[in-house]
Formats: sequence, C-alpha cells, structure tokens
Amino acid sequence: MSPLVLASQSPRRRELLQQIGVPFDTLKVEVDETALPAEAPADYVERLAQDKARAGLALRPSATVLGSDTTVVCDGAILGKPADEAEAVAMLMRLSGSSHQVVTGIALVRADRTEIRTVVTEVHFRELTEVECRRYWHTGEPADKAGAYGIQGLGAVFVDRIEGSYSAVVGLPLSETASLLTAFGIPLWQQD
Repeated sequence: MSPLVLASQSPRRRELLQQIGVPFDTLKVEVDETALPAEAPADYVERLAQDKARAGLALRPSATVLGSDTTVVCDGAILGKPADEAEAVAMLMRLSGSSHQVVTGIALVRADRTEIRTVVTEVHFRELTEVECRRYWHTGEPADKAGAYGIQGLGAVFVDRIEGSYSAVVGLPLSETASLLTAFGIPLWQQD
C-alpha cells in the first residue's frame, strides 16, 4: 500500500485526518489560488484540491496524495482570505445576519487514479457589529481564513447553526474523506 500524504500544512486538516486514525505525512505545496474568470465555487475548490494533490504527487510519485480546498460563498461570490482588516470587516459584515455556503473540495490522487468530491455546508450567522468584527480581526484568527472566520476557533460565536458537515467547514469533510480513503484501500483507525 502506498503511503498517504496530505498536501497541506494546515493544522486543522492534520488534526481532522488524525481523528480518523490514518497515518500520513504532510507536504507543503504551492499553487496559485486565484479564481478563474466566471469560475463556479465548486469548480474552483475542486480545481485547487486537485492542483494541490497533483503538486504533492509530483514530489512523492509513489504516494497517494490528499488535497483539499475550502472557500466561503456569499450570494454566489467567492470570499477568500482577507488581505487586511478593512477587507475582513467587510466580509464579516456581509455575512452578518444571513446564511452563506462553505464549499470544500477534496481530491485523492495516485499515479493511476484521481477521485474528487465536493461538500457544501450552509452556515447561518447571527447579526454582527462592526466593533466585534474589528476586535475579532485583532485576535489574529481571521487573517488566513476564507471568509475571514474560523468556525473551530473564536469565530464560532458568530454561528447560529449549520446545515451539513461541520468538518467540511473546518477544512476536511471526514465522511467523504473516509469514503475516498476506503475506496483507495487505505483503512481507517489503523494501529501503530
């Protein structure tokens, strides 16, 4: 069985993959995360997940490589990582008092096979104030998060409810990931 490699340095994705008992290595890969003109959100995350996985496979050709990408979508627009405080506050105020989608793509690849899945979760935010959005920015948490918040951290206080996969919002949908790993012959809950 080829080793599993996670093409990500995200501590959240590492923790989620560890949660299902699958041994893996991590690789740092660089891909351009710019959305293509008129690219649909699902196509965007699928493309990036596959690009990350293929970049990992190029570095470790005998491995099975998992790539993932998550974005926040509000009214059809992709909300990436904020460039600065003003952009983060604008994103959070746009999400305030409404629902949005978190779209996560995962790709599992090896030399002879590629499988891709997409998971969409509906997230409902309570009404926010600009003051709390600014205070949240200064915690440092939203700087590297799509949509300028992390549901697994301090940003959880903004979320009224979700419909769908919590782990997908964090960055790796565990049910779908487990299904792909099983299909590739990689067992869950492995003992050391």
